[in-house]
Amino acid sequence: MINNDLLRRISTIFDLTDETILTTFALTQCEISAEQLTNFFKEKDDAAYQPLEDVQFASFLNGLIIAKRGPSEGPEREVEQELTNNMIFNKVKIALSLKAEDVIATLELADLSLGKYELSAFFRKVNNKHYKNCSDEVLSAFLKGLKIKSK
Repeated sequence: MINNDLLRRISTIFDLTDETILTTFALTQCEISAEQLTNFFKEKDDAAYQPLEDVQFASFLNGLIIAKRGPSEGPEREVEQELTNNMIFNKVKIALSLKAEDVIATLELADLSLGKYELSAFFRKVNNKHYKNCSDEVLSAFLKGLKIKSK
């Protein structure tokens, strides 16, 4: 999925203002200007459109975790340079402190039924033999379920 679209969807789900989004980026020392943020939200065919890089989106998601759960103990986490759907899914799940049952219920709101075992495969380490790539459809269904839940 496109990071810009995901940022747009997440900001809608959590009803985030531009100021809140900029603050969330800043929680991980990622400085985004108001103009850059505006360009992230433009349509792809707009001349001012600016793609949201993986490292920037990872910073936002890490900032979202800090904003929702508070800073963690110990050294600051290093920001990922590349993101996968699995990582995005996991970061949003962590930010909201969701357990497997909560995620399954959220997916069911979007008419997607997964068992605990199928779900856990998305959150395993990449080199685990039971690891499974999270498809755009699953991530989209999770975000759709969160949107329905937030109403």
